Amino acid sequence: MTAASVPGTEAGGVDHPDVTDGIHLVVDALKLNGVETIYGVVGIPITDLARVAQGAGIRYIGFRHESNAGHAAAAAGFLTKKPGICLTVSAPGFLTGLVGLANATTNCFPMVQISGSSERHLVDLQRGDYEEMDQLAAARHFAKAAYRVHRAEDIGRGLARAIRTAVSGRPGGVYLDIPAAVLGEVMDAEKGAASLWPVVDPAPRQLPDGEAVDRAMGLLANARRPLVVLGKGAAYAQADEQIREFIETTGIPYLPMSMAKGLLPDDHAGSAATARSLALRKADVVMLVGARLNWLLGHGEAPQWNPEARFIQVDIAASEMDSNQPIAAPLVGDVGSVMEALIERNKAGAITVPAQWREELDARAAQNVEKMAGRLEAAVSAHPMKFLGALQAIRDVLQEYPQAYVVNEGANALDLARNTIGMQVPRHRLDSGTWGVMGIGMGYAIATAVETGTPVVAIEGDSAFGFSGMEVETICRYNLPVVTVVLNNGGVYRGNEASPSSDPAPTALTAHHDVMIKAFGGKGYQATTPDAVATLLREALASGTPALIDCVIDPSDGTESGNISHLNPKGITIQK
Repeated sequence: MTAASVPGTEAGGVDHPDVTDGIHLVVDALKLNGVETIYGVVGIPITDLARVAQGAGIRYIGFRHESNAGHAAAAAGFLTKKPGICLTVSAPGFLTGLVGLANATTNCFPMVQISGSSERHLVDLQRGDYEEMDQLAAARHFAKAAYRVHRAEDIGRGLARAIRTAVSGRPGGVYLDIPAAVLGEVMDAEKGAASLWPVVDPAPRQLPDGEAVDRAMGLLANARRPLVVLGKGAAYAQADEQIREFIETTGIPYLPMSMAKGLLPDDHAGSAATARSLALRKADVVMLVGARLNWLLGHGEAPQWNPEARFIQVDIAASEMDSNQPIAAPLVGDVGSVMEALIERNKAGAITVPAQWREELDARAAQNVEKMAGRLEAAVSAHPMKFLGALQAIRDVLQEYPQAYVVNEGANALDLARNTIGMQVPRHRLDSGTWGVMGIGMGYAIATAVETGTPVVAIEGDSAFGFSGMEVETICRYNLPVVTVVLNNGGVYRGNEASPSSDPAPTALTAHHDVMIKAFGGKGYQATTPDAVATLLREALASGTPALIDCVIDPSDGTESGNISHLNPKGITIQK
C-alpha cells in the first residue's frame, strides 16, 4: 500500500497511509518499470514530483535548460535501449524540452518527456491560465506519439503506453501530458497501486521472412563490389557480435556512419572508411544495416553513388523501405535477428568478395591515409594551433583511454574529429546525428557520464558549445567525470571574418571558456599548442573530475559550414 502526504500538508508532515496522489503514482509507476534516472528542470507543477522521486531512490539530474535535459534523456535511451525520462514544467518549459524530444524521434532514440500542464477547462476556452497551452496538440507534430492523462487512476496506463511506444518498433520520443490537477488528485492507495503495472517485453524480437533473407543473400552472392553500411541503428541494436561475425565471415567491406564507429574497431581490416568516396561511387550491391539513405548518405543518388547500385536494407520499420531509392531486398526485422539469419544462410560460404574489389579499396585507403598523415604532420607544428593539431593530440590521449566516451558537435570540430579520432568500442561516440542539431553536447555528455559512470570527453566547437555551455555548472554540481574540450577559433566556422559595420561580424565570438568552469568549482585550462592539449587532457582524465580545456585555434582555420557548405546558398554581390 502506498503511503502519501496529501498536497498542501507537507509542511505539517501529516501522513495519510490509506491514500495516494498523482505525484506518488507517477513515481511508483516509473520505479515499477525500472526507471533509475530522471533528467529535467523543476518548477510549477512538477517540483514535488522530483522531490518524491529522489526520496523513492530515483536519481534526479537537474539541468539549467530543458532542451539540454531532453538531449540527455535521448542519449540515455540510445545507450541503454530503455526510454530516457525528461521532466519539464508547462508551456515554455515544455516547448524547450520538445527540442530534445523531436531530436530523439528523428534519431530513433527512445525517450519520454513528461510535462505538467494547465487545466483543460481553462486551456480549451483560452481563458488565459498560467502558462496556458495545448501541449498535447503541439507535441503530436514532433513526437512518435503523444498522450494525456486525465485521471490519476490512468497514470499507470499512460506511462505503460508511453514506455512501450517509445521502444517498440522504430524507437522514438513520446510525450506524456499530466495536468496539475491530476498530479494533485488524491485516491485510495490500494486502488492506486492496483492501477500500475510493469511493461512486459516492450520491444520483442522481429524475425525476418525466410524468402527475404534468401533474396538478399542472392544479391550479395552475385555482387562484384558489395558494401555494408552500418548506421547508428546498428549500434543501438547492441547486436555487436552478430554484426562482427557477418562482416568477418563474408569479408564484405563495411562503412560505419559516425555513431556506428567502434562496432568494429576503426582500424579493422574490413573497414572502407578511409576509402569512403570510392566505396560509395563503385559499390554495386549495398546492404544498409540500421542506416537510412537520407541526406547524410546523399539520398543514395549519383554521382555520389553508383547509379546502378542495388540496395538491401535492414530495418525494423517496413515503411522506411523505398524512401529514397528502390530497395531490391527489404529485410524487415530487428538487426540482431536479421544478422543471425544471414549468418546461418552463409554457413556454406555462399558469399565471396572478389579480391580485386578489396585491393582497389585498400589502395585508395593507403593514398588517403598518406594524405591525411601529411596534413596532421603539418598541423602539429603550426602556430597558431590548427584544428587538426589539437585533434591529433586528443586522439593520441584517447588511445590510452579506449573506454572513454566521446561526445562531438560543431561544424569543423565535428567533421575533422570524426575523421581523426578512431573508435575501438561500440556506442562510445555520440554526435549531432541525423538532424545535425547543435546544442546536444553537454546534455549527451551528462547522460553518458550518469548512465555509464565512465569518463567522457566532449569535443566542442566554440559556437556549438554556446548552446549548452551553462550545463558545465550541472556537471560540476554532480561532480561528473566530464572533460570538455572547446576548439575555440573565435567564431562560427571561423573567427577572422571582417565586419562591414561597427558591430562584430555575424560569425564572431569572444570567450575564455576556462574561466567559466572555474566559477562553478571545476578545473579550467587554456592550451595554445598540441603538446599542451595532450598534457592537460591527460591530467583532467586522471583526476576524474569536471574540467574544461579551452583550445586557442587559429581564427582563420575552418571552412564555412564545414563539410556541408554545398547546403549553404550563395547570394550575389550587389554593388551600392
